[in-house]
Amino acid sequence: MLPSKEFFEGVALKKCITATYNRMQVTLAPHILYTRHDEMHVDAVTLERDGQPPREVKLGTFKLSGLKDVTVEERQFEPYEVFDANAEKYQDTTLLVVET
Repeated sequence: MLPSKEFFEGVALKKCITATYNRMQVTLAPHILYTRHDEMHVDAVTLERDGQPPREVKLGTFKLSGLKDVTVEERQFEPYEVFDANAEKYQDTTLLVVET
C-alpha cells in the first residue's frame, strides 16, 4: 500500500513526515502531492537525513512508492518561501497543495 494517506495529512495540516528513502531516515516537510507518469509524487523540503540537517535547504521530488515506514509527526513546518504551487510541472496533476 502506498503511504498516500500520511502525505495527504502532512500537506493538509503542515506536519512533518518521517520515512525511509534510499535506506536513509529522512524528515520531510511535504508541500504538494501530484501525479506524474501515473504515479504519485510529493515535493518536499528535506529537514533531516539520518538525523543531520542537509547541506542546503531545497525542494526535492520523491516518488511515494520509494518512501517506506512513513509516519506523520506532531512537528509542524512553515511553507518554503520559494515554493511555487503554480509551476508548470504541477498543472493539471495536483492532488493537494500546502496552504501558504
